[in-house]
Amino acid sequence: MTDHGMITIASGWSVRETTDRLETAVTGAGLFVFARIDHAGNAARAGFELRPTELLIFGNPKGGTPLLRDNQTSGIDLPVKALAWQDEAGRTWLTYNDARWIAARHGLGAGSEQAVEAIEAGLARLVRGVVARPPDAEAPDQGVTAPEPGA
Repeated sequence: MTDHGMITIASGWSVRETTDRLETAVTGAGLFVFARIDHAGNAARAGFELRPTELLIFGNPKGGTPLLRDNQTSGIDLPVKALAWQDEAGRTWLTYNDARWIAARHGLGAGSEQAVEAIEAGLARLVRGVVARPPDAEAPDQGVTAPEPGA
């Protein structure tokens, strides 16, 4: 599901497992992991409770630089980020920015189109492999729809 420039897909794994699997897939695809942020862990250190929430920041200058050369403000949305999070019902979701939304947001031109398409296709392929569970494994319902924004 795409909403407000974000694509959200249900994961059959916990937040930590989803992020671990994404990190493995990202490095396996030759991309760089720039940071992994445990928002729930940081919240706990500050004395707050937060459902499991982890952000992975990753990419490759070969993919992102064409967007930056087209319009440097695209750097606010690069490298790519993916957020694994748990909703109130205990379901895990993986959310990332739609590459076409990034292109539209920054008014990127035809010179960026090939890179945008590659980012879009690469993210979709990575995410599908990360969130899927084997058919015989116990997992949350993969067919559930994405929650409303802010849920």
